[in-house]
Amino acid sequence: MQFDAKLLEPINLFLQCPTPHEWLNEASKPERLPILLQDHLVCELKAAQTAMYLLRRYACNDESSRHLLQWLKPFEDFAYRFEGNLDDLKSAEKLSKSIIGRSDFEHSDLIISKMVLLIREELHHFCQVLEIMRDRAIPYQNITASRYAKTLIQNCKTHEPQIFIDKLICGAYIEARSCERFAALVNFVDQELAEFYVSLLRSEARHFSDYLELAQTISKTDTSARVRFFGQLESTLISEPDTDFKFHSGKFTG
Repeated sequence: MQFDAKLLEPINLFLQCPTPHEWLNEASKPERLPILLQDHLVCELKAAQTAMYLLRRYACNDESSRHLLQWLKPFEDFAYRFEGNLDDLKSAEKLSKSIIGRSDFEHSDLIISKMVLLIREELHHFCQVLEIMRDRAIPYQNITASRYAKTLIQNCKTHEPQIFIDKLICGAYIEARSCERFAALVNFVDQELAEFYVSLLRSEARHFSDYLELAQTISKTDTSARVRFFGQLESTLISEPDTDFKFHSGKFTG
């Protein structure tokens, strides 16, 4: 399966290591497909939740915050309470009302424009993964989270505005790794999944660049040192031995 390799150039420059062969070898095993898709599904929801948290915490007014919660609710009901079905979620993908920014934050409109699009795309991807699972008779199960995103977020500073900037940088790394990993998987999965993963590359690459752009726009100082810090941490999580196989796990050792 071919795709535009230039799309990955900024991703590969940003990440400090590629996906290990040990992880790819494990991911290519047929028995790993259910957990790979189940974790991918949950990752799409978590990506939408992260973007929504940033919107509600920093960018939008109270009424818009309530609209955002209602937008995400059917997906959270499905994932955490096993309520609803794919048809319900497909009808809930689009945001029905405009989001109004806070007047006391100069970057509200920029954050809203980027994060609303990101959420919409992540929820659409959630539905796509769920449909693939349904067609392959892979049941949805509530699985435990990997150490990856949790460890990145745990290393964010605890004071403002640095915690906001750090979370944006973490978002950039998560999206960049997802993009790199989808591309790496293309030659290890069947044609349907390969075509699906290729279709995700452009949006994942844009999500990475949007997060990175927002981090530098909001920061009043250069973000390079924090980018390097999280880059080294992310590289360690990806390249070190890991006994828990998930979409973002490290060098799987069984």
